[in-house]
Amino acid sequence: ESHVETPGEKKQVAQYEPTDFLKTWQVSLVKVDNLADEPFDKRAPTIRALISEIVNTCKEIGSVNQLFRDHVSAFAMSQSAANIADEPAKLADFAAAVSGGEMEEAQEVLTSLNIEQRLSKALEIIKKEYMNAQLSSKISKDVESKIQKRQREYWLMEQMKGIKRELGLESDGKDKLLEGFKEKATKLAMPEPVKKVFDEEINKLAHLEPAASEFNVTRNYLDWLTQIPWGKRSAETFGIKNAMKVLDEDHHGLKDVKDRILEFIAVGKLRGTVEGKILCMVGPPGVGKTSIGKSIARALNRQYYRFSVGGLTDVAEIKGHRRTYVGALPGRIIQALKKCQTENPLILIDEVDKIGRGHQGDPSSALLELLDPEQNGSFLDHYMDVPVDLSKVLFVCTANMTDTIPRPLLDRMEMIELSGYVADEKMAIAERYLSPAAKELSGLKDVDVEIEKEAIAELINKYCRESGVRNLKKQIEKVYRKSALKIIQDLGEDAFAEEKALTPEGKEAQEAAAKDTSDVKDTPQDIEKETTETPRVALSVPPSVNVRVTKDNLKDYVGPPVFTADRLYETTPPGVAMGLAWTSMGGAALYVETILESALSAQSRPSLERTGNLKAVMKESTSIAYSFAKGFLAQRFPENKFFEHARVHMHCPEGAVQKDGPSAGITMACSLISLALGRSLEQTVAMTGELTVTGKVLRIGGLREKTVAAKRAGAKMVIFPKDNLSDWIELPENIKEGIEGRPVAWYNEVFDLVFPGVDAKAANNMWKQQLKKDKKDKKDKEDKDKEYDSD
Repeated sequence: ESHVETPGEKKQVAQYEPTDFLKTWQVSLVKVDNLADEPFDKRAPTIRALISEIVNTCKEIGSVNQLFRDHVSAFAMSQSAANIADEPAKLADFAAAVSGGEMEEAQEVLTSLNIEQRLSKALEIIKKEYMNAQLSSKISKDVESKIQKRQREYWLMEQMKGIKRELGLESDGKDKLLEGFKEKATKLAMPEPVKKVFDEEINKLAHLEPAASEFNVTRNYLDWLTQIPWGKRSAETFGIKNAMKVLDEDHHGLKDVKDRILEFIAVGKLRGTVEGKILCMVGPPGVGKTSIGKSIARALNRQYYRFSVGGLTDVAEIKGHRRTYVGALPGRIIQALKKCQTENPLILIDEVDKIGRGHQGDPSSALLELLDPEQNGSFLDHYMDVPVDLSKVLFVCTANMTDTIPRPLLDRMEMIELSGYVADEKMAIAERYLSPAAKELSGLKDVDVEIEKEAIAELINKYCRESGVRNLKKQIEKVYRKSALKIIQDLGEDAFAEEKALTPEGKEAQEAAAKDTSDVKDTPQDIEKETTETPRVALSVPPSVNVRVTKDNLKDYVGPPVFTADRLYETTPPGVAMGLAWTSMGGAALYVETILESALSAQSRPSLERTGNLKAVMKESTSIAYSFAKGFLAQRFPENKFFEHARVHMHCPEGAVQKDGPSAGITMACSLISLALGRSLEQTVAMTGELTVTGKVLRIGGLREKTVAAKRAGAKMVIFPKDNLSDWIELPENIKEGIEGRPVAWYNEVFDLVFPGVDAKAANNMWKQQLKKDKKDKKDKEDKDKEYDSD
């Protein structure tokens, strides 16, 4: 059934909602309403002032911040200048958006509906932004100004260098270095091979960058190459009288050395030129081997350089290191040439007998090329790697003994033996050299202090019996030091007016020392600041002060005597003989003592025991002397049966000293025969000589040193082999003075000298009674034993 709407009925129409379809879905629905700002009056003074301040602040920020300026420009384009006052909300939002403020601060601006409060918060944020912009601008300007200053200085320096280079006033560092090397080379007479190497190294250095590692290596090499005195020589003096005067000023005696130097000068004077030589001075310590080298250099007007090879184990010290090693240097010889700056210096190689050997090589073998006159004209150093002429160098070597010097090296040197000094030589040295030098060293140069001649003689005889004078020098210095102390103690420190003598710094230091009560161990941290470079003025001693050191009061200065007697035996008993020995310290008296170990009896068996730290050769000498003595006694005194029954003990003091060598043969034979004959030897007789089993006396060495030792021991006769007669003749007269030299070829001559007027009958019957009594006692004992057996 149809229904017809009548005009009076009103049709109901549903309102359309765009979000109705979402109701059929499970989604969250919210209703959003736009926030409306609170009503405000645009013309209010506060709002207008805030707007004006925000706009001005934005302009100021834009003047220092480019990014902020772009934001302001974009906002100005969207909003005309006329309606800025009409949109205060947008201005506040813009200011908060473009600032770098905190998120919480920007959120407060957004949520604030009160325009006045909103503008105030926006202004606060924009003011902070302005302060940050100012600080950033200041920091940027400071950094930029520093960079600009450095850049400006750099460019100014470069411009100055360029100007100087154009004017020829200065070149860069490398060019200057090259010019310096070339200038040095032009002043040197480099040989052609060296000149070629120099040019190659200069070209290499010119193409190397200063930062390259090879640059410094090449630079150092060129530095050494141009510091060797190529072609430079000192003008030598060929005056014989002047040289003798210089040598005598510093050393007493040493005639052989002085004669050799005078010969050297004479040859140079005749030839007009001199060649280098290799001399080796051998002698005990303290005889002046090292110090004479400096005197020789002064006499010849040569530069002096000394280095010691004692204990040296590295070949590189002589021949240098290869340039490939870091920190490589030339050897000591090239260093000597660099220091002396002449091609003809005197180079003293000290302690050549104590040179060592290690895993780095054998330095003594490296010296062979250096000290060979046929080879050292082109000496090749590992570092330099160019031939260096050493033929003009005078090499002087020193040694205490020749035993440890390799034979090939010894063969290349001219040996000069220096023996020890006798008492009168020591006396002259002490008076002329040692005493004045020690007196000045002790601060007593102008003081009346004197060591009498008898006191020096006492020092020589009772304290300093060694061959050299080094110990004598120490004792004399000790006497002067004790004298200085005695003067200060006797007169008192106040007597010297020390206040006037002290400098102001010295006075301050003295006052500080008096007040200081701290421990000596507490060293101040600023000790360098407390020291002063101003020296103290020397104290003056009154002229009335005088000290005399005599023989009687000498012991107060140096203590009791070391040697109380001239000889070990003032009266020698039978079986004791004085021999002579040679050591590296000089000559020495060597006594041989022989005793009977037990009473002589017909039942005792003969034997020989030897002690005294004897080495192999000397032990053989004792056996030879024992065998010879038995044969000699049997031949001369056949009825003396001493050696057929004697148990003999032979000893050579001192036991702590090793002894070796054959030269005590005749001394041992005399000791044995003296015991067999029961006759003492004269205590003033000393002897030396090698003995054979046939009685032949053979040549020995070191006769000069042994003669000096004999004189020091108070001997009046020295028996020596006839083969050494030429050595005896060459001895100075002052050494032979007071000593009678008796050369012998056979032991028969020795026997006649030490046992003059021997009664043959008494010698044959020496032990006969004792042996007969011993036989009679033995026979009586056997008879008694037989009687007991018969009972």
